[in-house]
Amino acid sequence: MTRCAVYGTGSWGTAFAMVLADAGCEVTLWGRRPELVAAVNTGRTNPDYLPGIELPASVRATTDPAEAARGAEFTVLAVPSQTLRGNLARWAPLLPSDTVLVSLMKGVELGTAKRMSEVIEEVVAEATPGGGPEDVRRRVAVLTGPNLAKEIAARQPAAAVVACADESVAQRLQTACHTPYFRPYTNTDVVGCELGGAVKNVIALAVGIADGMGLGDNTKASLITRGLAETSRLGLAMGADAHTFAGLAGMGDLVATCSSPLSRNHTFGTNLGRGMTLEQTIAATKQTAEGVKSCESVLDLARRHHVDMPITETVVDIVHHGKPPLVALKELMSRSAKPERR
Repeated sequence: MTRCAVYGTGSWGTAFAMVLADAGCEVTLWGRRPELVAAVNTGRTNPDYLPGIELPASVRATTDPAEAARGAEFTVLAVPSQTLRGNLARWAPLLPSDTVLVSLMKGVELGTAKRMSEVIEEVVAEATPGGGPEDVRRRVAVLTGPNLAKEIAARQPAAAVVACADESVAQRLQTACHTPYFRPYTNTDVVGCELGGAVKNVIALAVGIADGMGLGDNTKASLITRGLAETSRLGLAMGADAHTFAGLAGMGDLVATCSSPLSRNHTFGTNLGRGMTLEQTIAATKQTAEGVKSCESVLDLARRHHVDMPITETVVDIVHHGKPPLVALKELMSRSAKPERR
């Protein structure tokens, strides 16, 4: 039986552990809180993040990262993006040297503007004697797409993309997580898949703000479409495949995150659009809305590649610079006219 370790007991980490178990894998969840680990092992549930969902018998949990890592063919990383580097630095020496490192995270690191796969490559290479990022890259994979955790945990039909520079590794992961309700497709465009997942959180904040302001479907459709254009421009500047952004990792994930009340980023934006302060909105949000921090690092990444991303810039102004949403909207709409393709 294929052994998998999942680091992170949030809603998506737990839901993906269920997918792996339903696909026939033996899964060990790592969690930092003993009471949540005990609930998984004794009650077969994660009451904090997926209440009422019974976990498969082949999912167990531990607070010991070394125990989780033991014999794992796939190591799934499902922690908040901005905590990845510090956490992985502690875990990397414990991981099997041939384990496939799977990122569920959709963000860009603050300060470095690195994608999550780049952070993984860097940290694991430092912990691997005689190795380097190129040696690690062939076994770093990304799972992304329109995957709202509660729907996956309810075993509703969904599709996803598993991306890796080594297609054979992507195919192995595809097999490990393919179930009657979860259909993964492979891709070798890691850059495009990661950017689609990271930028859609920023656009979902913008759509949520528009919803909170009481704006209609024309506004939301415009933000989604132009948001995809921003994502594609950045991706092409970074060497991604344009086709990726028309697929599950691009348009698929963007539509789900911008449309669903289950989306943390959309909900966060809605509260801002209704007039709540950033502090009030953070206090009302139980789980991490990745776009709140990643909007700054995505904008940093865009500027490093000389790419214009006006919606992203507007979100940063609202979220981090305190600009009133109505003022920001007027400024966004007053930009000079240009051809659609730009």
